[in-house]
Amino acid sequence: MKKLHLVSLGCTKNLVDSEVMIAKLKEYELTDNPSEADLLIVNTCGFINPAKEESLNTIFELHSQRKKDSLLVVSGCLSQRYKDELQKELKEVDIFTGVGDYDKIDKIVKAKKSMFSTKTYLLQDEERVITGSGSHAYIKLSEGCNQTCSFCAIPGFKGKLKSRSIDSIVAEVKRLVDKGFFDFSFISQDSSSYLKDFDEKDGLIKLIDEIEKINAIKSARILYLYPTTTSNELIKKIANSSIFHNYFEMPIQHISDKMLKIMKRGAGTDRIKEQLELMKSFKNSFIRTSIIVGHPGENEEDFNELKDFLEKFDFDRVSLFAYSDEEDTKAYEMKEKVPQSVINKRIDILDKIVEKKTNNSLKKFIGKDRLVLTTGESSEGEFFMGARDLLWAPEIDGEILINDTEIHLEPDCIYLAKIEKLVGDKLLASVKKAI
Repeated sequence: MKKLHLVSLGCTKNLVDSEVMIAKLKEYELTDNPSEADLLIVNTCGFINPAKEESLNTIFELHSQRKKDSLLVVSGCLSQRYKDELQKELKEVDIFTGVGDYDKIDKIVKAKKSMFSTKTYLLQDEERVITGSGSHAYIKLSEGCNQTCSFCAIPGFKGKLKSRSIDSIVAEVKRLVDKGFFDFSFISQDSSSYLKDFDEKDGLIKLIDEIEKINAIKSARILYLYPTTTSNELIKKIANSSIFHNYFEMPIQHISDKMLKIMKRGAGTDRIKEQLELMKSFKNSFIRTSIIVGHPGENEEDFNELKDFLEKFDFDRVSLFAYSDEEDTKAYEMKEKVPQSVINKRIDILDKIVEKKTNNSLKKFIGKDRLVLTTGESSEGEFFMGARDLLWAPEIDGEILINDTEIHLEPDCIYLAKIEKLVGDKLLASVKKAI
């Protein structure tokens, strides 16, 4: 068989699209070695400057390793956003395609011709080859975004919100359950806006009702809730679900009323605090957020308000991002830019707070029995089995190390484990029994 080497960069939404491409290229065998691949694909990210740099570096690196007569394909957000410039400058690349043609990748490769459709691709009933796990799969709810955040260029190249139907999502989940998957993460650019393009106020509530009817699902979570479209009813629905964890990922980006208005986030300080307090009020709740530091207009008072809030509120995980000045955004044209040196200092200050918050969150597990999902050999090597708490999202929330057990452990299985201690940023656990 011919061989395919695919690199999926950026978010998990990109990963889903990459899995569609793999399924379309059935005549190719996957390889981790780019030098033996007949076809190399980089599914790029073009959200912020570091992601763009990673995409370009990956393209150059693969080109340097590719064999003669292989094809190098660049797809995804970076390719879509800068299609004219990249096609002119990147002579290393054989084929370009954007965010509209993942389901046509086999035809594009066969024709050896670049293609950019005018509409963003939205998964419907296409097959996917799930990568990285035999138990967990991401489920894409929608494409595009109706929000007008000052710092974000995504609506410019992904378009407005386009939701999948509930029937389409339920059918996909059922297919994956039949293949043995039992843990699901539901994702999109703005998950809490799901079905708003069909005039549904709380589409996620209806979806949760339908997903709960599917037998053999053991675990589920919803990623990326947006403050203005997350109702109290939705929060309560998630908290009271029999399948969905009390897992709340809501990127607040800031807490200063002034900055939230400048960033065009819609919800103000009081509403965000109300939502977070409601989420935290439920048993076993887990709250993840993200913060942008150094957006134009952020003065010392705004930063201190943000710092004080992060010190007081017990987030379980926080991702910090330095403001990235992106063309085709409202923030790009704004004055009062914050110097990079100031942004770096503010990031350093918040890093220490976030590290302490994460550490405190992990310590809460010590001495407790938890359901964990094994993931295979750990990041520390073969002497530990890697796992994550069943509540956590894959890869981003942490790793649990297991080595003290008389039970033969298999990956992609749920075990009851006792959390023994915290070493560095990882929990150590011993397995009590299989579930």
